[in-house]
Amino acid sequence: MRAAEFDDNFDRGEDITSTLDLAKAQRPGEERPGEEQRRGNVDFPAWMIAALDREAGRLGVRQSVIKVWLADRLEHSTHAA
Repeated sequence: MRAAEFDDNFDRGEDITSTLDLAKAQRPGEERPGEEQRRGNVDFPAWMIAALDREAGRLGVRQSVIKVWLADRLEHSTHAA
């Protein structure tokens, strides 16, 4: 099933559970092995925070922007090594 069809079925209130792999379902916040959350503090210059806030306003919340950018950069540097 294509994503658009899935979305349309859901939006119409149809039961979509038969199309899901419930064996792999997770509750929000439930970590997969190797993906447990750890807190880290980073100090940024004021101009960088302002730029992050602008981008977060456009895309979503600040932490998500930082996580996506860092993950992308780390993934590229891992594959380059």
